[in-house]
Amino acid sequence: MKKTSDAVYATLSQALLTGALPAGTQLIETRVAAIFSVSRERVRKALHQLGHERLLELVPNKGAFVKAPTLEQARDIYEARRVLEGGIVARLAGRMTLQQIDGLRAHLAAEQAASTRGDRAASIRLSGEFHLLLAEATGSHAVIHDLRELVSRTSMLVALFEESHASHCGCAEHEAILKQLALGDVDGVLNATYAHLSLIETRLQYRKPAAPVEAEEVLKRAWLSTAAQSHGD
Repeated sequence: MKKTSDAVYATLSQALLTGALPAGTQLIETRVAAIFSVSRERVRKALHQLGHERLLELVPNKGAFVKAPTLEQARDIYEARRVLEGGIVARLAGRMTLQQIDGLRAHLAAEQAASTRGDRAASIRLSGEFHLLLAEATGSHAVIHDLRELVSRTSMLVALFEESHASHCGCAEHEAILKQLALGDVDGVLNATYAHLSLIETRLQYRKPAAPVEAEEVLKRAWLSTAAQSHGD
């Protein structure tokens, strides 16, 4: 497996989206670079990408830290998503092409496969991408930008506060949204979308903050897992 910036990003993303790194954990460039035997520039690129996705907090002159979102923030974020995504699905109902519907069905199949094999990181990422595909179908760059921001902010909330088995529920709820979109039922897709986002919010449960871990050991295990998956492909 080539030790590219993409591979470093994939490994760090996996560790973050599985909740293996507790909130507040600092990722030090030099140590991460040593684990992967890559340059600091490659690590810095991956850290900045994760910061852009709101999975890490990049603090000037201090470094990169695992995001520490709160359940109080979740309420505001999911309300914003209900407002924005309600408009998205109402706009799309009855207007999507067969190609777009088929693309969503293929994506949903990938979601279900990730859930079945227990790939927590892939499940969270694919779940967010389902909603982004809907935004992209509107053709509005402003809508895509705003939803991408909101979805990024919820990724760590889900990783830290939702039980891993909940991905099965999410797949079923996405399927309900897709069914109503295909039927062109505006009221039906609005109800399915609002129910889905509200159910995600209720599945977020407070957990006692995880004990500090040795970030280097977590990343070494994640790197081995990512490399094994790459060879398997």
